[in-house]
This record gives sequence, C-alpha cells and structure tokens, in this order.
Amino acid sequence: MKNKVILVTGGTSGIGKACAFAFGRAGAKVAFSGRDEKRLQETAQELEAAGIETIAIKADVAVEQECERMVAETVARFGKLDVLINNAGISMRALFQDLDLDVIRKVMDINFWGTVYSTKFALPYIQAAKGSIIGISSIAGYRGLPARTGYSASKFAMHGFLETLRTELLHSGVHVLIACPGFTASNIRNSALAANGQQQGETPREEEKMMSAEEVADRILKATQQRKRDLVMTLQGKMAVWVNKLFPSLADKLVYNVMAKEKDSPLKKK
Repeated sequence: MKNKVILVTGGTSGIGKACAFAFGRAGAKVAFSGRDEKRLQETAQELEAAGIETIAIKADVAVEQECERMVAETVARFGKLDVLINNAGISMRALFQDLDLDVIRKVMDINFWGTVYSTKFALPYIQAAKGSIIGISSIAGYRGLPARTGYSASKFAMHGFLETLRTELLHSGVHVLIACPGFTASNIRNSALAANGQQQGETPREEEKMMSAEEVADRILKATQQRKRDLVMTLQGKMAVWVNKLFPSLADKLVYNVMAKEKDSPLKKK
C-alpha cells in the first residue's frame, strides 16, 4: 500500500475507521468520509498522530452530489485514487409487517445507493490506477435474515452490483472485492433502525464475543493486497453460506432459530 491513496466511506467508527488505520499503517494515504464533523476531526487527529497522511471529508453517501464532491476532494488533495472502500452502512431490525417503508428507503439509500454513487465517481481514477473497489457487505447479502428485510435487501443489491461490475471490468485490471465480516463488534447494531425509523440504541447481541473491527480490517487489507474476489469471515458465516446453498429449507429453520435468540427479538413467539 506504499503511497497508494484510499478512500473509506463511513470512516469515523467501526470497520471503516479500523480500515483507515490498517491501510494507513501499511503506507497508504487515507481519505475518509462521515457525517459528524466532530468525529471526523477526532479521527483525523488520531490518524495524523499515528503518522498517517489523511484528509477528512464531510459527506452523506446517500446524496449523489456529495459523493461526487467526496471523490473530487480526495483527488484534489492526493492527485489520484487507488482504492475505494465502500463501508458506510446502516442496519435495521423489525418484522416487515411492522416496518415503516421509509426505513427500507433509508437503508437502501445508504447501503446500496451510497455504494453506487461513490463507485461511479471513483471508477475513472480506479481504472487509471488499476486499483481496487471494495464493498464491505455482510452474510445478509448471501442469506436473508429475518427481521432484517431492508438490510438484507440492500446487501443483496450491493452483491449484485459489484459482481456485475467485476465482470464488466474483467479485462481492465481493476480488482473488485466483496468482504463479508459476519457479526463484528461495532456500533452498527446500536444505531440500527427500529420499525418506526428511530435508532434502537442498544445492541441485541453479545458484542464482546464477536470479531473485532481491527481484525476485520487486517483481513480486508490482506485480501486487497492478494486481490481476492470474495472474503467471508467467521466459521458461522461460511457455514451459513454453504448450508443455504446446499440445504435451503434447513437454513430457513436454523437462521430463524438463531435470530429468535437475540435479546428482545421480534421473532419470539408471544
């Protein structure tokens, strides 16, 4: 990654922030985006203290024009763009029958359209550099998760988009990676949207037992250096993908039972 330029969307927390540090420590210059000015500046200071050359860009990936500006500011600062990490994302938890449809729109705007917009404007620079486009997805992009209809739909859409793009760019020298961390200790469940669109505020899962964001970032860095096409992390994630392919009816039951065990799960029988 020496002297490479990377752009990380949603880089002020969780996997995005960990990727900024991992790629930066490997020698990259780091641009990262977020919506919270205070967290942007705090993260920039932390990166600079670690000796990483960086630029913080305030941008909402759900807005096309802001994605265009985000890429333009990165290139204006560093002169090029080698790696785009589409990390910005939001989750949700509610049964579809109870869900305000605006929740699905918001999740799709950030998770899917944010990836599309960012990739569209970054692509000419990535092509020139024969660089990498990375999508931070989820096992929910391989296997639909109950009470996560909007989230799963957005990740399935991301997979379809990036897989198609990879095929279109087959002879261009551009590398496309779809990375699926499984459940990772981060703030994504705390900020997940409930049925009415409000943040649920409290994670329903045992965060301390999950893979850390730093370990996820290190694996993504290695997969990028090796130019892998897919990265499925955790044994549980790999099993979910294969069981769903080979025994889909069994997967329905297993996934239901696992998700029903979450704290305050809407799947629990009343």
